[in-house]
Amino acid sequence: MTIPSEINEINTFLSEDIGSGDITASIIPASMQATADVITRENMVVCGQAWFNAVFRALEPDLKINWLVKEGAWVKADSVLCQLQGQARSLLSGERTALNWLQTLSATAGVARRYAEAIAGTNCKILDTRKTIPGLRQAQKYAVACGGCYNHRLGLYDGVLIKENHIIAAGSIAAAVQLARQQTAMPVEIEVESLAELQDALAVRPDRIMLDNFNLEALKSAVKITTEMVGKGHIELEASGNITLDTIKAVAETGVDYISIGALTKHVIAVDLSMRIRLEK
Repeated sequence: MTIPSEINEINTFLSEDIGSGDITASIIPASMQATADVITRENMVVCGQAWFNAVFRALEPDLKINWLVKEGAWVKADSVLCQLQGQARSLLSGERTALNWLQTLSATAGVARRYAEAIAGTNCKILDTRKTIPGLRQAQKYAVACGGCYNHRLGLYDGVLIKENHIIAAGSIAAAVQLARQQTAMPVEIEVESLAELQDALAVRPDRIMLDNFNLEALKSAVKITTEMVGKGHIELEASGNITLDTIKAVAETGVDYISIGALTKHVIAVDLSMRIRLEK
């Protein structure tokens, strides 16, 4: 997994919190040294170590960080994740920004892990969406991969996904796919909302078809129709819409290639983390 370029903008996130200076930390002598433990209060998938490290290194380049768990590891509640040693002021000033990154990306990875485990044993892959926290898309998509799921397109610039409003504007499914082919050599995906629309889409051979809000019987029919019309594996099928942890295994077993889940990135609840500082004598 490649660390996104957002990490190079860590000073922007620090300035959001520190601004013109950490007034409260200034009551601590600049020379005072301290150590700290970062502890999780709940079970979690560890994700975001690079961002966490970057926050503290931006404040104090020589600050020591010793991770006791690996990126992507599943750890139990009350585990110590890492230990830090450096200036007390640096630890205090960087605490919230560093923990915000770690708790948010770990939460995203944890959700992805649960979805990935839910379809274990099938040939289906779970994809994320563009329903991400503004400004954190690349980081959250990194976390999705860390948790065991896969990335859909990053944005509007690196993939074609023709949806209902595009079809309306183009005039038809066939016209939309034809115009997309004329515009780019990128793979073309189109969203359909019925079996009739599926057949229209299959006739113009997109690379992938998104089956939006199909029930289980309709998904099974879609797989059967696609296999009969174009052969197995020639056009990928992606299920999407109102799919939960409780229903996702059954969806995966219909034979679709992918399932896209917005909840991977938009329904995250931050992991409960804390940092405990000890002054050095």
